[in-house]
Amino acid sequence: MSAVVNRVVTLGEIMLRLKSPGFERLLQSPLLEATFGGGEANVAASLANFGVEAAFVTALPQNAIGDACISFLQSRSIDTSLVVRGGDRLGVYYLETGSNQRPSVVIYDRAGSAITALEPDDLDWETIFKGATWFHITGITPALSQSAADLSLLAVQKAKERGLTVSCDYNYRKNLWKYGKKAPEVLTEIVSLVDVGIANEEDCQKALGINVEEGIEEKDIKAGVLNIDKYRLLCEKMLETFPNLKMQAISLRISFTADHNGLSGCLHDRQEFIAGPHYDIPDIVDRVGGGDAFAAGLIYGLVSGKSHADALGFAVAAACLKHTIPGDMNRVSVNEVNQLLAGDASGRVQR
Repeated sequence: MSAVVNRVVTLGEIMLRLKSPGFERLLQSPLLEATFGGGEANVAASLANFGVEAAFVTALPQNAIGDACISFLQSRSIDTSLVVRGGDRLGVYYLETGSNQRPSVVIYDRAGSAITALEPDDLDWETIFKGATWFHITGITPALSQSAADLSLLAVQKAKERGLTVSCDYNYRKNLWKYGKKAPEVLTEIVSLVDVGIANEEDCQKALGINVEEGIEEKDIKAGVLNIDKYRLLCEKMLETFPNLKMQAISLRISFTADHNGLSGCLHDRQEFIAGPHYDIPDIVDRVGGGDAFAAGLIYGLVSGKSHADALGFAVAAACLKHTIPGDMNRVSVNEVNQLLAGDASGRVQR
């Protein structure tokens, strides 16, 4: 398959990821594995793997850590020419990987990071969106600060003015909304301009206040079941509330234990409700970034001309494979995703 010629721009924060080795508790031993990750950068990395031209917009401090981050992004074939150098620090997150009944733990240390001080006038929107066909953002960036929320809204407005398709992964993070605004106050205005909405089981309720039965998503997850009809109704309610949305996609996860999940997804495009394939993942390597892999898989499917059903299937399969990859970013190819979609889930050695 020839490379896709679309150009996708993403905007958000990338962080230094510090993870305890294996399944150790944080600082159980005096070691932390250092890499980089963040929702929008993860999407760009996946798209670059799939042959899509992907650019990432962010702010990074002018120091050795910022330099290392740039090099890392470039190693993933991401266009870093739009990165603004400035600010005092790179945000950090600490990760302790759970196992069985012990959940994974994420601790954020990102207050005052470079992107929270980035002003809308610091960016050249003509250059950012030149040649681009798609813009992707998440609900994480608007949670960081009022200026980051203003930047996110303006970015979406500028993308729409230029005729780009805009996608938003609502990505609710309760530990980030600390500057006096609640998520629905901010995200409702942003999502009112979005073409493709992306969420997990809980995001519509917690990020936008949209639900079909109070607490149903959380109850489903804890019970280890997914009532697909409830998510059809949730998609319909999202499309009714936001008439601008062309489609609403939801990644669906059943969490049996920290290292055993079931994964599926659904999509409503105003014409029909589509349920995606289901995968059982009994031995998770790293589930962080699974939602970003789903978003990137969906975007790839749509920009490459797949049917909506096939785009959803590709998204679910890409997210499934991310659970086998350490680190935030997916590192699988289109062919590998297609092999899984074709039914090759044996994991046999390829020679």
